[in-house]
Amino acid sequence: MFELFKKDVQRWADPDQQWVGSSDVELPSVSLITTLKLLFRHLPLRAMLWFRFGSWCNHKGIPFMSGFTQRLIYQRYGLEISPGADIGGGLYIAHPVGTVIMVNRMGENCSIISSVTIGLRKKYAFPQIGNNVVISSGARVLGDIAIGDGAVIGANAVVITDIPEGGTAVGIPAKVISIKGQKA
Repeated sequence: MFELFKKDVQRWADPDQQWVGSSDVELPSVSLITTLKLLFRHLPLRAMLWFRFGSWCNHKGIPFMSGFTQRLIYQRYGLEISPGADIGGGLYIAHPVGTVIMVNRMGENCSIISSVTIGLRKKYAFPQIGNNVVISSGARVLGDIAIGDGAVIGANAVVITDIPEGGTAVGIPAKVISIKGQKA
Protein backbone atom coordinates (compact mmCIF):
# COMPACT_ATOMS: atom_id res chain seq x y z
CA MET A 1 0.00 0.00 0.00
CA PHE A 2 2.65 2.51 1.02
CA GLU A 3 4.86 1.95 -2.03
CA LEU A 4 1.92 2.45 -4.41
CA PHE A 5 0.78 5.57 -2.54
CA LYS A 6 4.34 6.90 -2.55
CA LYS A 7 4.30 6.68 -6.36
CA ASP A 8 0.94 8.51 -6.38
CA VAL A 9 2.47 11.30 -4.26
CA GLN A 10 5.53 11.52 -6.51
CA ARG A 11 3.26 12.25 -9.49
CA TRP A 12 1.80 15.23 -7.59
CA ALA A 13 5.25 16.41 -6.46
CA ASP A 14 6.53 16.72 -10.05
CA PRO A 15 4.06 18.71 -12.20
CA ASP A 16 5.79 17.56 -15.41
CA GLN A 17 4.86 13.97 -14.57
CA GLN A 18 1.18 14.65 -13.91
CA TRP A 19 -0.06 14.75 -17.49
CA VAL A 20 2.06 12.17 -19.24
CA GLY A 21 3.67 9.50 -17.14
CA SER A 22 6.95 8.14 -18.39
CA SER A 23 8.98 5.20 -17.26
CA ASP A 24 12.13 6.92 -18.62
CA VAL A 25 12.05 9.77 -16.09
CA GLU A 26 12.89 9.14 -12.47
CA LEU A 27 10.30 10.55 -10.07
CA PRO A 28 11.50 12.79 -7.23
CA SER A 29 11.98 11.50 -3.72
CA VAL A 30 9.24 12.81 -1.43
CA SER A 31 9.60 13.48 2.30
CA LEU A 32 6.87 13.06 4.91
CA ILE A 33 6.51 16.85 5.23
CA THR A 34 6.09 17.23 1.45
CA THR A 35 3.55 14.40 1.46
CA LEU A 36 1.53 16.09 4.21
CA LYS A 37 1.63 19.42 2.34
CA LEU A 38 0.46 17.76 -0.87
CA LEU A 39 -2.33 15.94 0.99
CA PHE A 40 -3.45 19.24 2.50
CA ARG A 41 -3.49 21.02 -0.88
CA HIS A 42 -4.85 18.36 -3.22
CA LEU A 43 -8.23 16.73 -2.71
CA PRO A 44 -7.65 14.03 -5.37
CA LEU A 45 -4.51 12.87 -3.55
CA ARG A 46 -6.56 12.43 -0.38
CA ALA A 47 -8.99 10.28 -2.37
CA MET A 48 -6.04 8.15 -3.50
CA LEU A 49 -4.88 7.74 0.10
CA TRP A 50 -8.31 6.40 1.04
CA PHE A 51 -8.32 4.15 -2.03
CA ARG A 52 -4.93 2.67 -1.14
CA PHE A 53 -6.05 2.20 2.48
CA GLY A 54 -9.26 0.45 1.33
CA SER A 55 -7.24 -1.76 -1.02
CA TRP A 56 -4.88 -2.67 1.82
CA CYS A 57 -7.87 -3.58 4.03
CA ASN A 58 -9.37 -5.66 1.22
CA HIS A 59 -6.05 -7.47 0.70
CA LYS A 60 -5.75 -8.17 4.44
CA GLY A 61 -9.34 -9.43 4.63
CA ILE A 62 -10.49 -6.80 7.14
CA PRO A 63 -14.29 -7.00 7.01
CA PHE A 64 -16.43 -3.95 6.11
CA MET A 65 -13.50 -1.54 5.63
CA SER A 66 -13.25 -1.97 1.85
CA GLY A 67 -16.95 -1.14 1.41
CA PHE A 68 -16.73 1.69 3.94
CA THR A 69 -13.82 3.33 2.12
CA GLN A 70 -15.52 2.88 -1.26
CA ARG A 71 -18.62 4.72 0.01
CA LEU A 72 -16.49 7.38 1.71
CA ILE A 73 -14.51 8.06 -1.48
CA TYR A 74 -17.74 8.33 -3.48
CA GLN A 75 -19.56 10.59 -1.00
CA ARG A 76 -16.64 12.84 -0.11
CA TYR A 77 -14.73 13.06 -3.40
CA GLY A 78 -17.28 12.06 -6.06
CA LEU A 79 -14.97 9.31 -7.30
CA GLU A 80 -16.35 5.85 -7.92
CA ILE A 81 -13.48 3.41 -7.58
CA SER A 82 -13.38 -0.08 -6.12
CA PRO A 83 -10.81 -0.63 -3.36
CA GLY A 84 -8.89 -3.77 -4.14
CA ALA A 85 -8.83 -3.12 -7.89
CA ASP A 86 -5.49 -3.98 -9.48
CA ILE A 87 -4.20 -0.44 -10.04
CA GLY A 88 -0.48 0.30 -10.16
CA GLY A 89 1.26 3.17 -8.40
CA GLY A 90 1.48 6.67 -9.78
CA LEU A 91 -2.22 7.03 -10.57
CA TYR A 92 -2.98 10.71 -11.17
CA ILE A 93 -6.62 11.80 -11.14
CA ALA A 94 -6.82 15.54 -11.81
CA HIS A 95 -10.51 16.02 -10.94
CA PRO A 96 -12.18 13.05 -9.22
CA VAL A 97 -15.79 14.32 -9.20
CA GLY A 98 -17.83 12.39 -11.75
CA THR A 99 -15.07 9.89 -12.52
CA VAL A 100 -15.76 6.14 -12.51
CA ILE A 101 -12.86 3.67 -12.52
CA MET A 102 -13.76 -0.01 -12.69
CA VAL A 103 -10.90 -1.90 -14.30
CA ASN A 104 -9.67 -5.43 -14.61
CA ARG A 105 -6.14 -4.04 -14.33
CA MET A 106 -4.50 -0.63 -14.66
CA GLY A 107 -0.74 -0.17 -14.95
CA GLU A 108 1.57 2.40 -13.41
CA ASN A 109 1.73 6.17 -14.00
CA CYS A 110 -1.69 6.54 -15.58
CA SER A 111 -3.32 9.97 -15.82
CA ILE A 112 -7.07 10.46 -15.71
CA ILE A 113 -8.18 14.04 -16.24
CA SER A 114 -11.90 14.54 -15.39
CA SER A 115 -15.36 13.02 -15.80
CA VAL A 116 -13.92 9.79 -17.21
CA THR A 117 -15.84 6.52 -17.17
CA ILE A 118 -13.96 3.25 -17.29
CA GLY A 119 -16.25 0.25 -16.96
CA LEU A 120 -18.24 -2.59 -18.45
CA ARG A 121 -20.21 -2.84 -21.68
CA LYS A 122 -22.78 -5.54 -22.53
CA LYS A 123 -21.16 -8.21 -20.34
CA TYR A 124 -19.48 -8.27 -16.94
CA ALA A 125 -15.92 -7.63 -18.13
CA PHE A 126 -13.75 -4.59 -17.55
CA PRO A 127 -10.90 -2.92 -19.49
CA GLN A 128 -7.21 -3.65 -19.03
CA ILE A 129 -5.15 -0.49 -19.17
CA GLY A 130 -1.38 -0.47 -19.64
CA ASN A 131 1.34 1.72 -18.13
CA ASN A 132 1.73 5.46 -18.81
CA VAL A 133 -1.74 5.86 -20.32
CA VAL A 134 -3.47 9.26 -20.49
CA ILE A 135 -7.26 9.34 -20.53
CA SER A 136 -8.56 12.84 -21.27
CA SER A 137 -11.67 14.67 -20.05
CA GLY A 138 -15.02 13.04 -20.64
CA ALA A 139 -13.63 9.90 -22.26
CA ARG A 140 -15.40 6.56 -21.94
CA VAL A 141 -13.43 3.29 -21.99
CA LEU A 142 -15.92 0.45 -22.02
CA GLY A 143 -15.90 -3.33 -22.12
CA ASP A 144 -13.44 -6.18 -22.24
CA ILE A 145 -10.75 -4.28 -24.15
CA ALA A 146 -7.02 -3.61 -23.81
CA ILE A 147 -5.39 -0.19 -23.87
CA GLY A 148 -1.68 -0.51 -24.66
CA ASP A 149 1.22 1.11 -22.80
CA GLY A 150 1.70 4.80 -23.58
CA ALA A 151 -1.69 5.19 -25.26
CA VAL A 152 -3.52 8.52 -25.25
CA ILE A 153 -7.32 8.68 -25.27
CA GLY A 154 -8.65 12.03 -26.49
CA ALA A 155 -11.30 14.15 -24.80
CA ASN A 156 -14.85 12.76 -25.05
CA ALA A 157 -13.69 9.69 -26.98
CA VAL A 158 -15.75 6.51 -26.61
CA VAL A 159 -13.35 3.57 -26.70
CA ILE A 160 -14.96 0.18 -27.35
CA THR A 161 -12.09 -1.57 -29.17
CA ASP A 162 -8.46 -2.29 -28.31
CA ILE A 163 -5.93 0.54 -28.61
CA PRO A 164 -2.36 -0.51 -29.49
CA GLU A 165 0.74 0.49 -27.55
CA GLY A 166 1.57 4.15 -28.19
CA GLY A 167 -1.71 4.75 -30.01
CA THR A 168 -3.72 7.97 -29.88
CA ALA A 169 -7.48 7.46 -30.14
CA VAL A 170 -10.19 10.09 -30.66
CA GLY A 171 -13.84 10.23 -31.69
CA ILE A 172 -17.10 8.42 -31.18
CA PRO A 173 -16.49 5.54 -31.52
CA ALA A 174 -12.79 6.09 -30.99
CA LYS A 175 -10.41 5.43 -33.85
CA VAL A 176 -6.63 5.31 -33.67
CA ILE A 177 -5.26 8.36 -35.49
CA SER A 178 -1.57 7.84 -34.80
CA ILE A 179 0.83 5.35 -33.30
CA LYS A 180 3.98 6.74 -31.68
CA GLY A 181 3.96 9.85 -33.82
CA GLN A 182 3.12 8.17 -37.13
CA LYS A 183 -0.27 8.48 -38.82
CA ALA A 184 -2.39 5.38 -38.50
